[in-house]
Amino acid sequence: MERKEFYQVNQAIRDREIRLIDAEGNMVGVMPAFQALRLAEDADLDLVKISPNAVPPVCKIMDYSKFKYEQAKKDKENRRNQTIVELKEIRLSMTIDVGDIAVKTKQCLKFLEQGNKVKVSIRMKGRENSRSYQGVKVMEDFFAGLGGKAVQDKKPTAEGRFITMMLSPAKN
Repeated sequence: MERKEFYQVNQAIRDREIRLIDAEGNMVGVMPAFQALRLAEDADLDLVKISPNAVPPVCKIMDYSKFKYEQAKKDKENRRNQTIVELKEIRLSMTIDVGDIAVKTKQCLKFLEQGNKVKVSIRMKGRENSRSYQGVKVMEDFFAGLGGKAVQDKKPTAEGRFITMMLSPAKN
């Protein structure tokens, strides 16, 4: 997701009065835009409107191409440091055996260590619909088997034919 920001630069600034910040970052004060543009040209720099919603708008004298380069560098660094959290799903059954639960627990722990959220679900069939409390118990046993390495975002609840529970990695 790329952030697009458009700054008004030099002659594109049509405001009558602006609040000016010089190249060193010092507040110069409120002045007519044409006068601020003249100061920027004298310094061989650009006049850039950095806060258009303020009254009066805030403009700064700076090298615009260098500013754009720095912004692109920051955006690239932010994208690199961003972690993408995926939602993984593990399906259980109401009649799951101990060995199968161990395999599913191991898989769930692997997902959680990668930093992903996990949706645990049980699909009830036939007569199982009338005994949803058994499915909730299976879910609670499954959560207990994770040994505190997960946090329940959503407790096991029966919704129609499904019992679902949401887990996220525990903070150390």
